[in-house]
Amino acid sequence: MEAFLVSTGIVALAEIGDKTQLLAFILAAKFRKPIPIVLGILVATLANHAVAGLLGSWITTLLGPETLRWVLGVSFIAMALWTLIPDRFDEKDAKLARFGVFNTTLIAFFLAEMGDKTQVATVALAAQYQDVLQVVAGTTLGMMIANVPAVLLGDRIAERLPVRTVHFIAAALFAVLGFATLLGAGERFGF
Repeated sequence: MEAFLVSTGIVALAEIGDKTQLLAFILAAKFRKPIPIVLGILVATLANHAVAGLLGSWITTLLGPETLRWVLGVSFIAMALWTLIPDRFDEKDAKLARFGVFNTTLIAFFLAEMGDKTQVATVALAAQYQDVLQVVAGTTLGMMIANVPAVLLGDRIAERLPVRTVHFIAAALFAVLGFATLLGAGERFGF
């Protein structure tokens, strides 16, 4: 349950102001059809994070416990720093409208999430907890917690959300995870 809850919380916070959340705002404004947009986000996130989770799990088979501890600790600290850098959205990510609302959302979200901080976080969390199912379920829920309100409430929520504060909290959580990992908090998981 810890893997699920930590994954949910970290990704929900990290996603605030992220380029995929900005994409959710744009798609909602463009199409004004929340159900297919939300379903597209869900399917794209599940696919993307499943691949990332499996990669994280596979990495644990390649590295010894001590090396894995350092790689994960440094990765979480790097994620903390990366979270503090504001994302920019590229309009071309939303220019797939000829495929329909669901498919446009699915393709745009899947591509926008490639190499994104939440995908990298999913890799690291899956390696940390060695529980792909719980991590992918948690990171996917975190994405939905951040993006469904963006789709449903659009600009009304964007203007009131203290994005900088949320990024700082997410960065602090990543940093705590990083330092805890470096200090041996993962020993019960074998690293």
